[in-house]
Parts: sequence; C-alpha cells; structure tokens
Amino acid sequence: MTSSHTDCHFCLQSLRGRKYALREENAYCVPCYDSLYANPCEECKQPIECNSKDLAYKGRHWHEGCFRCAKCSRSLVEKPFAAKDEVLLCTECYSDEYSSKCFHCQKTIMPGSRKIEFKGSSWHESCFVCQHCRQPLGTKPLITKDNENYCVPCFEKQFAHHCYACKKVITSGGVTYHDQPWHKECFVCAGCKTQLSGQRFTSKDEYPYCVDCFSKFYAKKCAACKKLITALGSAKYISFEERQWHEECFNCAKCSVSLVGQEFLTQQDDILCHKCGSA
Repeated sequence: MTSSHTDCHFCLQSLRGRKYALREENAYCVPCYDSLYANPCEECKQPIECNSKDLAYKGRHWHEGCFRCAKCSRSLVEKPFAAKDEVLLCTECYSDEYSSKCFHCQKTIMPGSRKIEFKGSSWHESCFVCQHCRQPLGTKPLITKDNENYCVPCFEKQFAHHCYACKKVITSGGVTYHDQPWHKECFVCAGCKTQLSGQRFTSKDEYPYCVDCFSKFYAKKCAACKKLITALGSAKYISFEERQWHEECFNCAKCSVSLVGQEFLTQQDDILCHKCGSA
C-alpha cells in the first residue's frame, strides 16, 4: 500500500511510491516488515511475507499453498480438518486413521459428530436405540440381553419375570418355586409370613410354609410317641387306619420289635407282632 507516511520506521528509507505495511501505527517498507514480523511457515519454513495470506491455527502459521492434509496433500483452506499429534488431516483421512466405527452399523463415526460410548464400544447417536421400540436410548437406563440393548419398559415387557405373589417385575435376584418366579421378599411362609429364602420349608396346596407353621397346621402326631410327624426331607412314617407312626416308633406294643415291613395284628389301640398277638 502507499500512504502519506514518508519514511520506513526501521530503515528510515523513503516510502514515497513504495508499498509498505503498518504495525502499531508505524510504517515499514516490505523488506523490513517481513524480516521483523513475518511468521515462518510450519510446512516450508520460509517466512510468510506481508503480501501472502497467513493461515494460523493454535499459534502456528502456514502459507495458503502449504496448508494441506499431511496424508493426502489436499488443500485444507476453508475446509473442515482435524489435528492429531500436531499433524493436520482432512476429515476423510482422520476418519480412516483414527475415528471409531459404530458397533451397530460398522460405519465410521465422523469427527465432530456425537457418539455414544457404552461397554467399551462406540455408537452413532442415531444407532444407539432400543432394539424393540427403536427409540433413542441416549443416557436413559437400559438393559442388555444377547448383545442387544433395550429400554427398561421394553425389556420388562419382552423378557422380565413377574412375581407370582405381587405380580410386579423381578429386576434382579428372585426365587423359583414350583416353576414360578418370586421376589425374595415375597417368598414367605403362608402362615406367619416369615421370609423362606435360604430356610427349610415345605408346602401344602402349592403354598410354602415354614417348618413350625406346617407342623402347627397340618402335621399329624405319632400314635406311639405323640410327637408331630412333619414328613420333611427324607423322613418316613407309617400310616394305618387313620393313624400314623414314625418309622422308628412302629413297634410291637409288647416286645418292641420293629413291625416295619412285617405282618402285624391289632388289639384295641395296640399293634402287635404276629407272635405276641397269637399268644
């Protein structure tokens, strides 16, 4: 440019009829300005003279012709680009080298686009959806089954078990009884309502009972020792004409020999071995 400034601020030579540059209201001839203030180009290392376009990025400078992708050499002027370890790359080369691929569609997640990270994999935001209703999951609670993601309502509708007692969804844990799922806290004695998970229990009419309640409501008394016959586990008992005996109590009333598997006779309320009954 030319102006009314008469001398170069540095070399003091006349600027009449010459191009010059201004810096802080001082005029410099082009050679002085370039030697004092021109930025070196990152690519060619030559100064970017005042009559050249200076492209800057994060404190570094390039000639317009040197501002290119480090891999394919295409110009980056007025085009989107990305930087990796101070190297400039066009978006296509950056994607090929460094961008993640979507776990769902296997396509590149382009720089600048939003992605979702989940269980060590990356997803396009538009691909991270419920497998059933296809609605975006974003940051919503979700449940994964067979590598597919579901929103909680869809998972419960499709897969979750409902408690046999309260009919509500069992989200974790639970107890299986008579092929039916129960919440742990719902699996209680039908009599006293004590939780039965991890405890000994028996059943009556498909309802579970703790040992005490079952004995109280349903167990019969041994005709010999008068104690309850609970029939829990592998316990065995003998039944005859609406009377029951513990297996170890089913003995001859006179000689006390065991009558289990033997012929026996009855005399009023007593049971006798064949020998004692025939005497």
